[in-house]
Amino acid sequence: MLSFRRVVAAAVFACAAAGFSATTQAASCGNGAAGFPAWLQDFKQEAARAGISPRVIDAALSGVSYQSKVIRLDRGQHSFKLSFDEFYRKRVNDAMIRKGRQLIDRYASTLSSIEKRTGVPPEVIVSIWGLETGYGRNSGSMATFPSLATLAYDCRRSAFFTGELLAALKIVERGDLTPAQMRGAWAGELGQTQFLASSYLRFAVDGDGNGRRDLINSVPDVLASTANYLRAYGWQAGQSWEPGTANYNVLHQWNKADVYVKTISVMASKMAGRG
Repeated sequence: MLSFRRVVAAAVFACAAAGFSATTQAASCGNGAAGFPAWLQDFKQEAARAGISPRVIDAALSGVSYQSKVIRLDRGQHSFKLSFDEFYRKRVNDAMIRKGRQLIDRYASTLSSIEKRTGVPPEVIVSIWGLETGYGRNSGSMATFPSLATLAYDCRRSAFFTGELLAALKIVERGDLTPAQMRGAWAGELGQTQFLASSYLRFAVDGDGNGRRDLINSVPDVLASTANYLRAYGWQAGQSWEPGTANYNVLHQWNKADVYVKTISVMASKMAGRG
């Protein structure tokens, strides 16, 4: 859910860097489907001026239509009011912790290599993986480009999502994913740890050595990219991730909701056998 997600300044930066001014956003956004086709044509022209190739624009945006379902989901968000205990009971159980430990064993070599490079321990990475998508089982199935285009056109957060839409085009441009592969959550989050497109551009890394950054299908890419995100925000190797620590504050860069961050911390401690 986007209200809990990382709100990344890079999205707005990408929008501004591409020449999408706030004035243009306000003038062209709309509510309801009627103005969407004209807005999409204008966006395609702006994307081309930002350096996106005609091939990618055509592949990603041809046939994209306004998605009323996405707007309903956006408007249906509610502020997060559960206590930590309520949230934890709703999202985590003993089977999930056991599964996490099994995955730590299965990917021990990969996770060890990642920890040596980034300092982020396996338990933290795997806890995020589990909490975000149930270890990849629930990554979402909605087509990314129709969702992002609808939210970029909508006036509520047009500038933010226009930046995300441009970032998604850049993911295709650099060859990481095809438009058809880009399916995820309703607000455009991608992959097994649910990266916004702007975060995908900044932090995704090639963990399996095939020359692409595939956070949808490649577990090594997912694990390495999640650790890279935390490293970029200052993760301190060998230090605690408990509340009140510097690393706990880094986890707040992953998600702003304290109940979410505390859940990651507790899960990681249980996987490590400390709770």
